[in-house]
Amino acid sequence: MRLTSTLRDRLVQTATGAGLALMLAVLALASPTPAQAEGRIRIAEQYGIVYLLLNVARDQQLIEKHGKAEGVDISVEWAKLSGGSAVNDALLSGAVDIAGAGVGPLLTIWDRTHGKQNVKGVASLGNFPYYLVTNNPNVKTIADFTDKDRIAVPAVGVSVQSRVLQLASAKLWGDAQYNKLDKISVALPHPDAAAAIIAGGTEITGHFGNPPFQEQELAENPKARIVLNSYDVLGGPSSSTVLFATEKFRRENPKTYKAFQEALKEAASFAAAHPEQAADIYLRVTGAKQDRDFLVKVIKNPDVQFKLAPQNTYALAQFMHKVGAIKHAPASWRDYFFDDPVTAQGS
Repeated sequence: MRLTSTLRDRLVQTATGAGLALMLAVLALASPTPAQAEGRIRIAEQYGIVYLLLNVARDQQLIEKHGKAEGVDISVEWAKLSGGSAVNDALLSGAVDIAGAGVGPLLTIWDRTHGKQNVKGVASLGNFPYYLVTNNPNVKTIADFTDKDRIAVPAVGVSVQSRVLQLASAKLWGDAQYNKLDKISVALPHPDAAAAIIAGGTEITGHFGNPPFQEQELAENPKARIVLNSYDVLGGPSSSTVLFATEKFRRENPKTYKAFQEALKEAASFAAAHPEQAADIYLRVTGAKQDRDFLVKVIKNPDVQFKLAPQNTYALAQFMHKVGAIKHAPASWRDYFFDDPVTAQGS
């Protein structure tokens, strides 16, 4: 795939940047540091404006601020990874304390650690519609993808995008073929997938992404169109990206944990009330090259809601258990989220 420097400048990250992040993640996993008591928190995030609340908390040092209110000086460390699999591995290895990924990876690691590390959700990062975008003029619905197409997702079979695609496939072809499109799906960081969709001429003809990459594809490639909207598949606004941690970290670091959640609450209020300033923070923290007005428009999208309580996640959990993707059947969303005030009104 050959891209002009101009095109690369329009993207939030280049392939080199994503590769560097992955390389650093591997090094971190090779020498994980054990979790420490109160006063330290290591957070793994990924790509996209769905992590805006973390960007705001980082820029305004809100975790540190609320830590002081709890009588703790908190040292905050940040890591950027790509894909739910990498994030889950980082959490289980002890390389990070808070993991940021989709609901799909949360359900996978909740099931995997059930009765052991007991990983559960800490908070949602808000409701965001995720679009499956294609640049193939022959693709009008997911039924039109062929073996010649390749659909980019953060992690095949694990990421929330991949799980939503499986749910859509099950509705179309039946539960027995829920993973029908996994064979033409490939794992690729959002910045690289967006570059492929915008440039065209590569094997990547579909990208199930997130904001602002999906909007960027639609804006910069006139052939790009939406094939699938996660809200349509899930039956309405839903929390796609969430934060999760081990039971041990939450139990042994109550003040740090509370300060983190309070920081998220303040960040959510700020982002909702000040979209322009939030866009500036995103650009500053991530080093993104997108147009500011473009980002403000994405943040102001009526379908975007900055809520910490998870919304409309249980349907995906039921589906994943039904097809055998997870062994344990959650009785409700409360089984895979910690019982905290910020998540009390979830679903």
